[in-house]
Amino acid sequence: MAHFFFDTLIGHVILIVLEALAVLVPLLIAVAYLTLMERKVMAAMQMRRGPNVNGIFGLLQAFADAIKMITKETIIPSGASRFLFLFAPFLTFSLAMMAWAVIPTGNGLAVANINVGILYLLAISSLGVYGMLIAGWASNSKYAFLGGLRSAAQMVSYEVSIGLVIVSVLLAVGSLNLNDIILAQRHIWFCVPMFPMFIVFFISALAETNRAPFDLPEGESELVAGFFVEYSSLSFGLFFLGEYANMILMSGMVSILFLGGWLPPLGIAPFTWIPGPLWLIAKILFCLFVFIWTRATFPRYRYDQLMRLGWKVFLPVSLLWMIATAGFLLATGLLPQGVS
Repeated sequence: MAHFFFDTLIGHVILIVLEALAVLVPLLIAVAYLTLMERKVMAAMQMRRGPNVNGIFGLLQAFADAIKMITKETIIPSGASRFLFLFAPFLTFSLAMMAWAVIPTGNGLAVANINVGILYLLAISSLGVYGMLIAGWASNSKYAFLGGLRSAAQMVSYEVSIGLVIVSVLLAVGSLNLNDIILAQRHIWFCVPMFPMFIVFFISALAETNRAPFDLPEGESELVAGFFVEYSSLSFGLFFLGEYANMILMSGMVSILFLGGWLPPLGIAPFTWIPGPLWLIAKILFCLFVFIWTRATFPRYRYDQLMRLGWKVFLPVSLLWMIATAGFLLATGLLPQGVS
């Protein structure tokens, strides 16, 4: 009996490891090539060539950048808190990877198809601010510390709006399971009836990931480089990978909450022939393209403009929409039983 239990336990562990690798390896490759995609798209918008030396059409540029970061020397400031200084980028990168455990790529296809998947994502995204705050404090630099404080204030401000938007979606679905949220959009994607919230969520995702025009924590003109100004080599690379992994994660959340996840558009025959995971990838790529398009188009906001948009525009709008959604569903008898 003990031998059978041991074999079963080992089998479960191996299965979990293989499932994790099946998610992490493609994700790391996607993060590497997202940097290349960003440089190529921005180059095309600015009528440049972009990376074109390493490999055919510059396809090996991502690997050249990775080798450069790995082989450089890690410099730790003399006055820094050594453990926290090295722990902060690892924390940021780890949280960005952990969030993908509940993202479904097909009907029931997720490493952990839990009933509170959306709460798990909110918890992981909320913890992400700690990596930036710890990095800013542990660096023993005023520029890094101000960048960490900016990042904390910015993420807290826009997470409130993101939370209210998600509650509006959950009211219409009646479940916290990401799989159920996608299946509830079989007839119509939520981006149509909830179009204003779709826009609020997407813009808030830009602020949540510190992307332009909301990249205030990394403001070169006033903070040199923000919370990672003292970082170099692999420790800087982990922050870099964490930021781009969060971009892919937020694009995945937009796709799941408002664009039907793996569901094909309209549900008609020519579209249903394409596998669901490919539809999810296509939607994530579209959202990432808009991320890059926004960076290439808009100038950076001032910090007071950033706070005004979050607290005086997005917060009341998302709160009123949530109340209106609950009232409409209750008045029409469409409120799911799990909610009422």
